[in-house]
Amino acid sequence: MEITSIKSFLDYYERIRERTNRVVQVIPPDKIDWSYKPGKFTIADIVRHIAAIERYMYAENVQGKPSCYHGCGKELADGYENIVTYFNAMHQESVEIFSRLSDEDLQRKCVTPGGGEITTWKWLRAMVEHEIHHRAQLYIYLNMLDVKTPPIFGLTAEEVQANSLK
Repeated sequence: MEITSIKSFLDYYERIRERTNRVVQVIPPDKIDWSYKPGKFTIADIVRHIAAIERYMYAENVQGKPSCYHGCGKELADGYENIVTYFNAMHQESVEIFSRLSDEDLQRKCVTPGGGEITTWKWLRAMVEHEIHHRAQLYIYLNMLDVKTPPIFGLTAEEVQANSLK
């Protein structure tokens, strides 16, 4: 998918974020610091990571600035409500930055944290893929905890199967 319009990209990205928000909303507050294994991201870490990397890496890089991502620890936000507030605030800041890009800006190169150059629209596409990857982690974590998760597009796989031709 090539991104040629910042407005259409932002409309699309908001729909991606709405689906991520639906998953965040079902996280039990008492499980926010749960992880399947010591030393691995907790649920809170994943949510903070999506927020922090969107704002402090992707949004910085598309402006021609270096990444200033410094991790996703509790110092950013602790406790369910604070984490959700942080998640939403970082997204709002990022969208404000992205909305200042012109359609022409999408075609210029930006520099990744690894020093590589990439077309800005491709970097934004990578950001979406990154969020979807971590949303999938949230689904897995929540399923391991027997938390009912929302279907991505309205129906669960079981509902699609039940409604399909036999």
